[in-house]
Amino acid sequence: MIIVKIGGGKTINIAGIIEDLAGIDEPYVIVHGANALRDKLAEDLGQPKQVLTSVKGYSSVYSDEKLLDVMMMAYAGLRNKRIVELCHRHGINAVGLSGLDGKMVRGTRNKGIRVYQGKKLKIVRDFSGKPRSVNTSLLHLLLDNGYVPVLTVPIIDEHNAAINTENDDVVRVLQEALKADTVINLIEAPGFLENKDDAASLIKSISASDLAAREQQVEGRMKRKMLALKKLFEQGASRIIISDGRADYPVTDALAGNGTVIA
Repeated sequence: MIIVKIGGGKTINIAGIIEDLAGIDEPYVIVHGANALRDKLAEDLGQPKQVLTSVKGYSSVYSDEKLLDVMMMAYAGLRNKRIVELCHRHGINAVGLSGLDGKMVRGTRNKGIRVYQGKKLKIVRDFSGKPRSVNTSLLHLLLDNGYVPVLTVPIIDEHNAAINTENDDVVRVLQEALKADTVINLIEAPGFLENKDDAASLIKSISASDLAAREQQVEGRMKRKMLALKKLFEQGASRIIISDGRADYPVTDALAGNGTVIA
């Protein structure tokens, strides 16, 4: 079982990814983002996003009700259905779902994000949280009957309300439920870079034991991503590939070991 996470950047080659996946014999699940589309839509609607950085250095998007509406339009709406459409064009019998649908991904809402405003510590509350479990019966119902789930946020919280979460964390609970041995993470870079501004600084391999140290070297969203990758290995993943989602053949390249292989 493979989990394919498609990043939400503007230059990701979604058409190439889906065409590649049509030739994969092993079962797989797709998880996708849409952050570039969300940001553009938010700007067009006059509701630009706000980014919060916690006291521990992790960045996240402030998810009030307006942002959650925009997110549903971008992630669960336009991006999800366009990916499903592409899948069907290539003979992949896809079903597009958010974590809300059938309570596919259940989580708990954050009690608050501790941030500094100037020198003052403040607790900010919004509609965001952490995924905790997957509706395995629904997931296996789809997989066992030949459907490919195409999953995205939002997820559903303990009060049956929609909340935002990180797709890296959605991948984590999916991996735990499916016991997937391989996770492919397709991003807007050749892989994990020693210097984020230098594509030539690609690190081709990282041991799972080095992830904690790597987490301390990076900032913002990449810091959160390293934490999620570390948790994947703690749950039993054997191989994670961070590869270039802008390439002509992103999945083929990733399975060939192009990018950063963590094992």
